[in-house]
Amino acid sequence: MATFKNATKHNVTSVTECYTAPTAGATVIGLSVANAGTSAAITCDVQLYDASESSNQDRYLIRAAPIGVGSALAVVGGDQKVVLENGDKLKVTASAVADVIISCLEN
Repeated sequence: MATFKNATKHNVTSVTECYTAPTAGATVIGLSVANAGTSAAITCDVQLYDASESSNQDRYLIRAAPIGVGSALAVVGGDQKVVLENGDKLKVTASAVADVIISCLEN
């Protein structure tokens, strides 16, 4: 039976593994990155680490995306979903403090 899960990370700045898919896999139905700072815009990268690849396993979902003060970026949601297989990871990098929320359906 599938189960809804949330994964959150607070004050992300450097490359941070935010979610790892379980053995049965998962479908990401939402991924938001919020600017947690109060004084300047930030940029963020979101990458998918593909555990089934033998080399160069990171793929960008978004790169150097700007997020204004008091704003958030919905990287995944609406009609877009991302399927993760066993061991795949979502990584987020931000130029200054960001909060990340990932919603998924684990198989």
